[in-house]
Amino acid sequence: MQNVHIGTQCVQGGYTPGNGEPRQIPIVQSTTFKYDTSEDMAKLFDLEASGYFYTRLQNPTNDYVAAKIAALEGGTAGMLTSSGQAANFFALFNIVNAGDHIVASSTIYGGTFNLIAVTMRKMGIEATFVPPTCTDEELDAAFRPNTKAVFGETIANPALTVLDIEQFARAAHAHGVPLIVDNTFATPVNCRPIEWGADIVTHSTTKYMDGHGVAVGGAIVDGGRFDWMAHADKFPGLTTPDESYHGITYAEKFGMGGAFITKCTSQLMRDFGSIQSPQHAFYLNLGLESLHVRMKRHCDNGQAVAEFLAKHPAVSQVHYCGLASDPYHARAEKYLPNGSCGVVSFELKGGREAASAFMKGLRIAAIETHVADARTCCLNPATSTHRQMTDEQLAAAGVPAGLIRISCGLEDSEDLIADIAQALERINEE
Repeated sequence: MQNVHIGTQCVQGGYTPGNGEPRQIPIVQSTTFKYDTSEDMAKLFDLEASGYFYTRLQNPTNDYVAAKIAALEGGTAGMLTSSGQAANFFALFNIVNAGDHIVASSTIYGGTFNLIAVTMRKMGIEATFVPPTCTDEELDAAFRPNTKAVFGETIANPALTVLDIEQFARAAHAHGVPLIVDNTFATPVNCRPIEWGADIVTHSTTKYMDGHGVAVGGAIVDGGRFDWMAHADKFPGLTTPDESYHGITYAEKFGMGGAFITKCTSQLMRDFGSIQSPQHAFYLNLGLESLHVRMKRHCDNGQAVAEFLAKHPAVSQVHYCGLASDPYHARAEKYLPNGSCGVVSFELKGGREAASAFMKGLRIAAIETHVADARTCCLNPATSTHRQMTDEQLAAAGVPAGLIRISCGLEDSEDLIADIAQALERINEE
């Protein structure tokens, strides 16, 4: 489906039924696939033919949905994973080995920060974190000879900083490495990082793409623009024979458009098995079909709530790039001209105690370890998603202990504001 708008891609991309075939993407709920001869299956194992033999690696339902997400992002290939965390790990570990180094934005989601700073460090992989406001010189100084990837989030969770994608892409490419961008909050409806220089895009599809809190999942999309062979010495896993897969050299056999995802599937999905279930992929596709409609409502509600909070005397600071007063507003106008997301972060003058009282008073918004859902939800990251971080790390990540993150759903904005207003009134009563 070429030259159609993104809304049409949301509804019809990835799967085109033939004559008499199911109009909806079929759920292929099978672990295995039958073949007439061993020779037929051998071609699949040798990557000489396309097809399926075991759902731990690939499944038709998953591939239809991955193809839709790749089309939405303007990429050449995609794959689904069991979670957004798995997507980020796979995207990095596909090219970063023990002894290598990663440069990452410091304001990324706490779980991803922990993945890179703690878990991958145990695997012999080091990282340097730089603030999203860093100068070109500061960013360049973070690189080492063994740096293999740069990582950031379009809109950071929950700090809501906006990544200067072009700046980070320039630095990455100057050092011969790809830029990986987690585009979960913006979604391709509001930003397509590949168009700004990113090479690989990841998603927690659990969030806006699903949008209804029913299916955990992740996705990886390759932009197909990074020339692995031009930097062959940095990426031997892609540019030299893989003896665990019949001596295939992925970059030679599948080119710039297919090497990264093929290797990620053939090696990492084979060995780690973090596959998304076909049933979850089916649910995800239902969410994708309305993504372009829902994102506008989320953004409208987020803007209305942010504007209300910015004027309230109990609020000390609001983080939302749609506000003209926000330090990332100009950057958002460049990368997110149609809106950012429905998530608003704010700080109360009373700190942690005020935050606790506020959340107890909410009636419509629910306290949940979730975000980017059809229903409004709220939490204090320092005691939940980011509790593994020290106070110093929280401050560096832009997540002070008293910060509240509210994810505005699809309800009427007037009702959300009324709920927030009465909860703010409870602070003085506690």
